[in-house]
Amino acid sequence: MAPNPDLRASDADRDRTAASLREHCAEGRITMDELQERLDAVYAAKTLGQLQEVTSDLPEEDLHQLPVPAAQPKSTASPAVRSSSAGLELQRLRAMWGAWGLVSGINLTIWLILTVQGSGSVYPWWIWVAGPWGALLLLRTVLGNRND
Repeated sequence: MAPNPDLRASDADRDRTAASLREHCAEGRITMDELQERLDAVYAAKTLGQLQEVTSDLPEEDLHQLPVPAAQPKSTASPAVRSSSAGLELQRLRAMWGAWGLVSGINLTIWLILTVQGSGSVYPWWIWVAGPWGALLLLRTVLGNRND
């Protein structure tokens, strides 16, 4: 239910209206000169009706944040953003697997050199580097990123 326009406006009402006007100016709906004129009117307003008159030609919420009505064709911008974020996640996974492979390969090579040069078998310590890291990475790859 809309408030009675004859009710007296509070300082909080004026501050909310002024903040809204500043946001509209930042969005480019009104110029700096219009902002100053409207702010003067806001702080001089005595009733809620006078505050509503100052913002009557401005939308109450950002029109770009509203959902697209079913009657209008949907924009292709949203799927492009989704596909780029999916591509970014794929790049991250590839980078993580690449780092794991590089570090595991270096550790395995060092272990092999030590085993060949040593006078017996050397404990396969490289598994403690590659194993847990690889297991966690495999879980991340299979289950995906659950933070979305």
